Amino acid sequence: MSEKLENTVEDAPKKPDGDKEPVLLKKGELSEFFKTALIAVLIALFIRSVFFEPFNIPSSSMKPTLLIGDYLFVNKPAYGYSKYSFPFGIAPMEGRVWEKPPQRGDVVVFALPSNTGIDYIKRVIGLPGDTVQVRRGRLFINGQLVHRELVGTTEIKEDGGNVQIVNEYIETLPGGAVHRIYEESDLEHLDNTEEFIVPDDHYFMMGDNRDNSADSRVMGFVPFENIIGRADFLFFSTNGYARLFEMWKWPWSIRYDRLFMDIDPVRQKEEHNNSDN
Repeated sequence: MSEKLENTVEDAPKKPDGDKEPVLLKKGELSEFFKTALIAVLIALFIRSVFFEPFNIPSSSMKPTLLIGDYLFVNKPAYGYSKYSFPFGIAPMEGRVWEKPPQRGDVVVFALPSNTGIDYIKRVIGLPGDTVQVRRGRLFINGQLVHRELVGTTEIKEDGGNVQIVNEYIETLPGGAVHRIYEESDLEHLDNTEEFIVPDDHYFMMGDNRDNSADSRVMGFVPFENIIGRADFLFFSTNGYARLFEMWKWPWSIRYDRLFMDIDPVRQKEEHNNSDN
């Protein structure tokens, strides 16, 4: 038996050292690999351009709704499409197609009118034809005082690292959209404004962190064309405790309670037209 096995091994054909098969890919497989990779990239770009695009939050202007380190998906079909719905605004089109107007209270991402290479995220406060004004810290829409209810005070860390004591309110916009806002006081530099009349096909945007937001009180109205889409939900959130390479810290860096959190405001039948709060 042992002799037979030995002969079998000796008789097996041997390949010359210089005639080894390729370790990675056979002929033709390399081009197939790059073709598959290209198709995958094109599919990802198509989904990003047409359906959902990821964004992250770099500033505190939308606290308490959105925090620094939140990652969200923007719904592109929600309002139809403009050239800004596509990467770098490269689509050769004017205005919008399949347009559906935003609702008051929606959180939207848009191309900054003064520099369309920069994307902002704010809440829709004023619709076309509305008048919007802030008087002594209180928001007025079409001459009516917007209801707010004091929740309490809280400490937050602003973009510069300073800790700030703020008042937290529940605000109910005309139409019934309910969301939370922060106010340092009613005596800050943006707490008394002119009366803004929103033009056709434009919107008035404000951040939820009212005294720390460069919004339509500063930058003016946002054309409907500039709106990229509606912020729908968070898919990830990190408190910044762990750096990318510090994998051992990741479990303590993720904000688990914010994963897949819905961003849309609660909408209810409006019961309050004004308030002294």
